[in-house]
Amino acid sequence: MFDLDSWTEIISSIRKNKLRTFLTGFSISWSIFMFIILLASSNGAKNGVMTTFGSRDVNSISILGRTTSIPFKGLPDNRKIELDQKDFDLINNQILQKEFISPCITISATASHKSDYTTVTLVGVYPEYTNINGIKIKDKQGRFISGLDINKQRKVAVINQRLKDVLYQNRDPVGEDIIINKLRFTVIGVFDETSSTSIEKAYIPFSTSQLLFYGGWGFTSLAFTVKNLNTKKSNERFIEDLRSRLGSLHQFDSKDEQAVDFSNQLDTYLQTLGIFNAVNVFIWVIGIGTLFAGIVGISNIMLITVRERTREFGIRKALGAKPYSILRHIVVESVVITALFGYLGLFVGIGLNKIFGLFLEKNVELASLAIFENPSVAISTAIGAMIVLVIAGVFAGYFPARLAVKVPAVEAMRAE
Repeated sequence: MFDLDSWTEIISSIRKNKLRTFLTGFSISWSIFMFIILLASSNGAKNGVMTTFGSRDVNSISILGRTTSIPFKGLPDNRKIELDQKDFDLINNQILQKEFISPCITISATASHKSDYTTVTLVGVYPEYTNINGIKIKDKQGRFISGLDINKQRKVAVINQRLKDVLYQNRDPVGEDIIINKLRFTVIGVFDETSSTSIEKAYIPFSTSQLLFYGGWGFTSLAFTVKNLNTKKSNERFIEDLRSRLGSLHQFDSKDEQAVDFSNQLDTYLQTLGIFNAVNVFIWVIGIGTLFAGIVGISNIMLITVRERTREFGIRKALGAKPYSILRHIVVESVVITALFGYLGLFVGIGLNKIFGLFLEKNVELASLAIFENPSVAISTAIGAMIVLVIAGVFAGYFPARLAVKVPAVEAMRAE
């Protein structure tokens, strides 16, 4: 049984060898501290970059008609590809992977309220667009476009926070008028859209935008989300197949990549994710190397400790102490030092990450410039690192002590 006297002896041993204990503890604290900082920095950079995707669905694709660059079946090049209802029907009815879909009409317009005015990006969409671009209506600030708005071609608008700040300042704009290109609309909601915070933006019903600003026919782009495309290869096959179908529909060569432009969120997301997975592996290699360096430091210092106390162990054995009690004493001393200083390094590392995270929350502009957000480490990872260190502490004390207790008591007492 490990009684109070044994603990008192361990504490006394640590106090007698303050420099040795400090060097051992510093090695442990520094290794786990650097491990936590490296992982948190990697996660912070990854979170920051992933934020640039905004709240949009990562499986979203947008199609935009361009100009052909290759002649096809007697038709000349440089033909303008106009998207219309048949493109919508193709994707909506024939593409099995499709989830949500919305045609879009995007124009630059002038918006005003009383004496304030600004340039706004005006987008006509379906209600499903919220699922495609991750639009979130701010708490108690209205609603998004509904199916009834589409059917009745209502002149209503949902504006973003930036447009609200420009035209309405601190007033509630819901229910207020907004003049867009000399036409009167009613504001029905205010939204958050992480991907579009730098511009003034407003959404109106697609049917209204088509009637008022697009001649009652066609649209500028077609946005939709897809499912079951989780790899780069499956994503490329899908785009290739869709380009071929659109080529048959609009009579252009399926190899003509300039005819139709695909804004593929998933492809960009997978590429970015691949880069950070590689960086994460690199960080883990460095972190594990740092931990290993700390473990080697523990082993070396404990080896020196055991050699310094060989004579003491010999005297104990001569007085009747069992090898197991000596072995246990050294192992527990090693574990105590490892756990204590390991926890200290862990606490400081996590604490600094928390402080830095709070600083970034209060300085959003600085965080966006640095592309850094929420630097943190999973609790399971931190606990795992501590367990590895404690186990290392056991072995660091066990092997040197095992060699020491094998030395006969007479020879051990002769040691200098």
